[in-house]
Amino acid sequence: MKIIHCADLHLGSKMRAKLPEEKAEERRGEVREAFEKMLRYAKENGAEAVLISGDAFDSDRPAMRDKQLFYRAVEAHKELTFFYLRGNHDAKEENSLTEDLPNLFTFGNEWTTYSFRGVNITGAEWHAENAEKLYASLSLPENGVNIVLLHGDIGGEIDLRRLKEKNIDYLALGHIHSFSEGKIDERGTYAYSGCLEGRGYDECGKKGFVLLNVIPQNPGGMGAKNAAGGEKKISVAFVPSSIREITEYRVDVSSAKNDYEAREIVRRAVVSPQKDMVRVYLTGEVGFDRRALEKSVSESLSGRYYYASVKDETRAKCDFAAYAAENNSLKGEFVRLTLAREDLTAEEKDAVIRLGINVLENGEAEL
Repeated sequence: MKIIHCADLHLGSKMRAKLPEEKAEERRGEVREAFEKMLRYAKENGAEAVLISGDAFDSDRPAMRDKQLFYRAVEAHKELTFFYLRGNHDAKEENSLTEDLPNLFTFGNEWTTYSFRGVNITGAEWHAENAEKLYASLSLPENGVNIVLLHGDIGGEIDLRRLKEKNIDYLALGHIHSFSEGKIDERGTYAYSGCLEGRGYDECGKKGFVLLNVIPQNPGGMGAKNAAGGEKKISVAFVPSSIREITEYRVDVSSAKNDYEAREIVRRAVVSPQKDMVRVYLTGEVGFDRRALEKSVSESLSGRYYYASVKDETRAKCDFAAYAAENNSLKGEFVRLTLAREDLTAEEKDAVIRLGINVLENGEAEL
């Protein structure tokens, strides 16, 4: 049996990449499209259920447009059964549109378990106020196939150690926007599905969902026993599905002698598909006027990608020895005195000299 695990749809997202309004609106539409694309995949590949581990919406009071899209999509896919756990963004979302949807099941502040095709699907909305009770009250059958839905950070509010030996076969997590997986104990695994579509430059990389297969296991192997006494296990596969991918590049332009050469170095280094978004950090030390570098590189990437953002983190090339050799020079005296100081580390001397030289040459401090 195939089951899809997704989370953090963030329908109605405001988009955090500081895009022009026209592109921001287009990207909001693509966030909605990513959800519909996943459902088409589910139908075409014979999935029977969809687990949504929180944050279907970007706000706890979502716009009617986004609510209608979500619930109408659920209604349209009668071949799928949806298990929807609310997260921190959609905790207050009203349930009025779900009353007549027989294929949508939700969870509350206490553990709720649904039996689906021989699989126990359990979930609860996790809060600081109910966490202790949830740790203590989780009880799953040893001989069942047990999936648990939670929304939260296992490095923060959820203590993964306290979920060990609870007969969990798969912990379907939401809240972290990149895919990751790991072991709970000898029996169980966990995974964050990540979000379906990256929205800002803090959500780089491949985005998508998890495809679960509940499949037979060889006799004598590890796994949860089914009613017939055979062995089952759950396999986990990440399925990249985003409409656009956001990629971050750090490009050292130290060898460039001018803006043109810096642009060429960047053009060779940035190799994303044209439909994608890129963020380029310029690094290294350069010996030419950098004041227009960021704009120059940004213009050279314009049109090559859906959207390109450039951040200049280069530093001015600074020959300390040459400055120190200058006689009758304020800069030379400043560098010699700074290098002679014993109360500063090498890194601190470097920073002080760079700051001082910039002030002396340009009349401004570059922090």
